[in-house]
Amino acid sequence: MKNRITTLFKTKNKDILSIFFVAGYPELKDTITIIKNLENAGVDLIEIGIPFSDPLADGPVIQQASTESIKNGLSLKELFLQLKDIRLYSNIPIVLMGYLNPILQFGIEDFIKQCKKIGVDGIIVPDLPLDYYQKRFSKLMIENNLSNILLLSNQTSEERILEIDKNSQGFIYIVSSQGVTGSDISIQENSRYYQKVQDLGLKNPRLIGFGVKDKNSFKDAAKHSSGAIIGTAFVEHIKKYGIDQKSIDAFVQKIR
Repeated sequence: MKNRITTLFKTKNKDILSIFFVAGYPELKDTITIIKNLENAGVDLIEIGIPFSDPLADGPVIQQASTESIKNGLSLKELFLQLKDIRLYSNIPIVLMGYLNPILQFGIEDFIKQCKKIGVDGIIVPDLPLDYYQKRFSKLMIENNLSNILLLSNQTSEERILEIDKNSQGFIYIVSSQGVTGSDISIQENSRYYQKVQDLGLKNPRLIGFGVKDKNSFKDAAKHSSGAIIGTAFVEHIKKYGIDQKSIDAFVQKIR
């Protein structure tokens, strides 16, 4: 089976819309409904957040969703159970995004093999050190056709960016600011930084995240990359308007 992320970027290299949400939120069993409705609404890629008690890179909205998800009973084991049949009815690329500690508790090899078994295409682990990835994750990820998606910011050196590109598959996550998710920043403020990355001629496409929340910020991000990731704005939306198809269609239509 080809990796769906790789296939996506081969067939579409502009205006890719990736939506992030926290598994098990607003309710424990909402995960599959949200995936189905996002796919029906026409998004290109889905990132599913694994809840964690100390999500350092996340702002208050996603922190709160993560806390509620844990209270609802969502664990990594429960998430894998929820996703076990996802490929019977969905072919959208799926990325799991979470922190290193729950993965270590689950077991690195078991985690990667479960991802492969159920059809997850990639993982994003913001606090995974690159050298630790190379020693403990890389071989298993390649063997199981799983994309490693690394992050870079405007503080990342050119040498480090090239190293990130070498160790990434699928795409690179460009963090638009030094803040947390949901930061109220202008994507255009960092246009020089995006151009610097573009001029390096990296092998991986890029998506911009953090602070992308509406049509204008999505368009601005897409000028400097293959598209954008929206998380906080979507989590806020489903908290207020629910997860049914009409609600999710309305959110996606406001972005595109």
